[in-house]
Amino acid sequence: MTFRPGTEPSTRRRGSELTRAIYQAAFEALAEQGFGALAFDKLAPRAGTGKSVLYRRWSSPDELLLAALRDPVVGFGEQHVPDTGSLRGDLLELLNRFAAVLSEPRGRALHQLLNDRGRPPRLAAAIKELVIVPHRDTLLGCLRAAAERGEADPARVTPLVASVGPRMLLGESADKGYVTAEDVVTLVDEILLPLAAPR
Repeated sequence: MTFRPGTEPSTRRRGSELTRAIYQAAFEALAEQGFGALAFDKLAPRAGTGKSVLYRRWSSPDELLLAALRDPVVGFGEQHVPDTGSLRGDLLELLNRFAAVLSEPRGRALHQLLNDRGRPPRLAAAIKELVIVPHRDTLLGCLRAAAERGEADPARVTPLVASVGPRMLLGESADKGYVTAEDVVTLVDEILLPLAAPR
């Protein structure tokens, strides 16, 4: 096979590469235009594929989005537990990572999902199951480890206290459109550490 000078053979994405390109396109479309942008005839061109490919894999846009949320690479399907040896270090690592995610397409899409009243009801449950609860539980684990080291009050090792950091980051991101490293330091040093400190 020969090619004209200045051209390259085209390659078709397949398997996980194609799937994750579709997931990424879905998050970008959702972040920019809301849930209506996930209609397969609108999403397929953005993902660089045909809508028949989408219909073969998922029965509906919300099925596609559920799969995207669960993906460990472009979605929220994997949590890394920090282990810096200190509560401050763990909180900074965990919350800086979450702040970075909120600036990505998946994070901006999360804002849309949290605020879009037109989303399917099962997506609300999925957001809690796949995003909110795992982040809260990871932070709860950090608090438990800190309590065992004497850095935190065992009475403060609760789901409510563990949810404060992620919720405040979500609010800050929604208000400003971004969260800085300085914002995270302020949150940790002025709110979370005093809240969890031994009494």
